[in-house]
Amino acid sequence: MVYKNFRINFLIRTALLIASIGLLFYLIYNTDLTMTLFLLGGVVGIQIFAFIHYIDRTNRILNNFLESIRYSDFTRTFQVESTGSSFEKLKNSFNEVIKDFQEVRAEKEENFYYLQTVIQHIGIALIAYQKDGKVELINNATKKLFQIRNLNNIQSLNGFSSNLVDNLFNIKHGENTLIKVQEKDNLLQLIIYATEFKIHNRTITLVSIKNIQQELEEKEMESWQKLIRVLTHEIMNSITPISSLSSTVTMIIKDLAENLKEQGVRSDEIETLEEVEGALKTIHKRTDGLLHFVNTYRNLTKIPNPNFSIFRVSHLLGNIKALFEEELKTKGIKCAVNIEPESLELSADEHLIEQVIINLIKNAIHAMPGRDNAEIKLMAYMNKRGRIVIQVIDNGPGILPNVLERIFIPFFTTKPQGSGIGLSLSRQILRLHGGTINAFSEPEKETKFTLTF
Repeated sequence: MVYKNFRINFLIRTALLIASIGLLFYLIYNTDLTMTLFLLGGVVGIQIFAFIHYIDRTNRILNNFLESIRYSDFTRTFQVESTGSSFEKLKNSFNEVIKDFQEVRAEKEENFYYLQTVIQHIGIALIAYQKDGKVELINNATKKLFQIRNLNNIQSLNGFSSNLVDNLFNIKHGENTLIKVQEKDNLLQLIIYATEFKIHNRTITLVSIKNIQQELEEKEMESWQKLIRVLTHEIMNSITPISSLSSTVTMIIKDLAENLKEQGVRSDEIETLEEVEGALKTIHKRTDGLLHFVNTYRNLTKIPNPNFSIFRVSHLLGNIKALFEEELKTKGIKCAVNIEPESLELSADEHLIEQVIINLIKNAIHAMPGRDNAEIKLMAYMNKRGRIVIQVIDNGPGILPNVLERIFIPFFTTKPQGSGIGLSLSRQILRLHGGTINAFSEPEKETKFTLTF
């Protein structure tokens, strides 16, 4: 018989057990019924076992509950049977606690998923690693920056840049540092910021890494443009009236000299006026030269916005090669075009990009007068970051390292008659396209200009 109240069940079982034990002792001392004693002893043993099993159920339920907490197994529930109000309350309490744990765990999992989504969405590379270099977290921006699928230890970045790895191991909390990395086709300026925190006695370093090469180039170009605007404005304001006045005074003196000749004035006075006229003409000529000089540098601030269109790179490079074909043939310079794939297409302003490549080819031609086996290569392909690259390569004398660092600075030139704005204009045009232009040179071997879109 099953009782609804645990206490009554407990008391009845206890009373039955006491009565059975009492009867057993009575039979032992007052009868010789051996078989009956064995049967009654078996009944007492069964009652004791059932009683212990009945009492032990609470411990089993409690043990299952604690194991659920220990192993974070919040999927099980405790069935409430009709065995009395005490068990019902106990199991209901356990089920409520399990439900609370399930809600807390679900909330933590939601927060973890939310945090992971945010981290993976951020466009800045993030790496969290321990003191020994073991990586605990990276995001998609890190994989894209370093062109990797996974990263277990920052030592694995030695192939990318040993200087970067050294800085990651030595950087302190709150520090930031700038590292320059020269890739095969690109220059990276990496800004690194670090912070440290502890989790379960583990010291974790979290660093953010961003390539700011394009931002640096933009700020540099903006600074030069501002300087050029100010200089050209002030120079034009000063030179324009000088040019105008010198022209006017020259005409006045010329008329005056002719009148004096007609009046028969002494020739030495007329010669003096003619000398003044000559000096004014010289001033006017120099002011015109300065105005032309200023207008040339104004081009750096007057590049039109690109008119984007989609065109085949083979068409662009083919037209440029045809443009220089006669000059290259006359000077004994070979020209090779290599495009992979042949169907490669580019979205850009074709005329502006054509102007950049023409300027680079002209520079290459001027650098190779009388050079044996002179050759210019025009190459186009898709780099490992999925960006279109166009390269102009020559096997001329090359560019010295101290010069290479300054070739994109406005006004800087190594040519006697150069203006120093060609490469600056090229960088500005690439910046308007959201791209970059970089130079790499190995003296007496090759010089390579890389346009990355």
